[in-house]
Amino acid sequence: MSMTIKTLIKESNQTAKAKGWWEDPDRNIGEILALIHSEVSEALEVYRVKGKDSLHENWFDEKGKPEGFSVELADVIIRIADLCGELGLDLENALTTKLSYNQSRPYRHGNKKA
Repeated sequence: MSMTIKTLIKESNQTAKAKGWWEDPDRNIGEILALIHSEVSEALEVYRVKGKDSLHENWFDEKGKPEGFSVELADVIIRIADLCGELGLDLENALTTKLSYNQSRPYRHGNKKA
């Protein structure tokens, strides 16, 4: 399955709306960003518990929910795409602009640490 960024945003936002996540018109952006962060934390937890050798493993829990490091990273992207869809943000343009800028930066951005 091939997917464009615009399709990802549209499908992520439509699914979130269909599941009731945008019923509150005053949904707090800070809380949404915290939920994005929580998905990153879940990826870290998979790494901590399962280790480096399991990064490419995905599995299903007892209820059929997909789990794994890359699944949690997918959740991060889905939540970001949903937010961009709801706010009408042009993520594709932002990504293109930022990638282009990053290519112009010096090696390790002037010798920054990790």
